[in-house]
Amino acid sequence: MTRNQIYRLGNLQLRIMQVLWSAGKATVAEVQERLEGEPLAYTTVATMLKKMEDRALVTHREEGRRFIYEAVVSAEEVTRSMADDLVDRLFSGSLAEAVSHLLETREVSRHELAQLQELIELHKQRK
Repeated sequence: MTRNQIYRLGNLQLRIMQVLWSAGKATVAEVQERLEGEPLAYTTVATMLKKMEDRALVTHREEGRRFIYEAVVSAEEVTRSMADDLVDRLFSGSLAEAVSHLLETREVSRHELAQLQELIELHKQRK
């Protein structure tokens, strides 16, 4: 991924990508079967995969009459892009404001706070 590449995936697109990341490759029927949440029609999944292929998120190869899909972009690329975009758009690029918001609006266990503290210390050592 180039640093400027921004991936904005809708909920269904993200769910489909998660299936492909987990499975490695899958047919439309396999993606449909493995999708979490409310069941979707085969044609809905096929249409979304085609749109995602047009956006270079997935690719396919033909095996007989079946299309076998796989992700072109990694989970890490999408996660990084979507998280960076969220911080940029909602918090004007301020990581501190994003973390502060999450700490104020979500339940945070002592264990999670300790993990965050360790991460901060680790990053301080790198700088």
